Amino acid sequence: MSDTNNTSNFTNPSTFILLGIPGLEAAHVWISIPFSTMYAIALLGNFTILFIVMTEPSLHEPMYYFLCMLAVTDLVLSTSTLPKMLSIFWFNYREINFNACLTQMYFIHCFTAVESGISVAMAFDRYVAICDPLRHSTILTNRVMANISTAVVLRGGILIIPKPFLARRLPYCRTNIIAHSYCEHMAVVKLACADIRISSYYGLFVAFSVASLDLFFIAVSYIQILRAIFSLPTKDARLKTFRTCSSHLCVISASYIPSLFSFLTHRFGQNVPLHFHVLMANVYLLVPPMLNPIIYGVRTKQIRDRLFYLFSHKEV
Repeated sequence: MSDTNNTSNFTNPSTFILLGIPGLEAAHVWISIPFSTMYAIALLGNFTILFIVMTEPSLHEPMYYFLCMLAVTDLVLSTSTLPKMLSIFWFNYREINFNACLTQMYFIHCFTAVESGISVAMAFDRYVAICDPLRHSTILTNRVMANISTAVVLRGGILIIPKPFLARRLPYCRTNIIAHSYCEHMAVVKLACADIRISSYYGLFVAFSVASLDLFFIAVSYIQILRAIFSLPTKDARLKTFRTCSSHLCVISASYIPSLFSFLTHRFGQNVPLHFHVLMANVYLLVPPMLNPIIYGVRTKQIRDRLFYLFSHKEV
């Protein structure tokens, strides 16, 4: 596509130009193979999780409702980025409308915060199930579940609203070329020819407040869970109870480690090659949506049994 807006004289461009993965343009087609494969697995896996939970009455429990929220969030996150990214890799279609760019920015950061909140909710569910199992159904009622879900979504939506509004008010008079494969917040505002400290500080505030608070509550939940597990009388009982948390711990690791690494390298890693940073930024949006349904499908007996039943029933 033509880069006609790449001049030093324009003010607010109607479109931005996404470079994809700078420095690796020649390999875009090859990079698209694992990316499109991950996207296909994410779509298949998360829709399968939603189908199984919706059609199996025995799975209508708090943990699986939160798992459905996680599946929807993963579908939104991957679909917000992958179709446009693949159009860059396959067709060299790099232009994105200014408003579409801000919309993509909002959805990416909003649902990243929502996913973090879901992890906290799932940790709370595991805490109640292990530390107070007799009251699990009375504590996590449908009303409480609805309130938790609403709070998680509203927190993500409200906290992220200022980001695109602040970015929209900035003048972009240097270039409209974004050295990224999607409209990441700082990658966009760094193009502005004005003071971006408010946007930058607000982005830092949201990232650290969401991540630090959520990790704190998750850590508190698991400290209590571990205390309850180690108080069990036998090794087999301890292992069996801990296995009920292993899927959630794997999901937390898959979500937080790449995202925190990408965030820190973007803010403070001046010596990190740009293409490596962009690849990591893509990894934290693509890998968790692919891994989450696999982790829960493999490690959760109820989902695994339901999958085996569906496939065996089709064969019959």
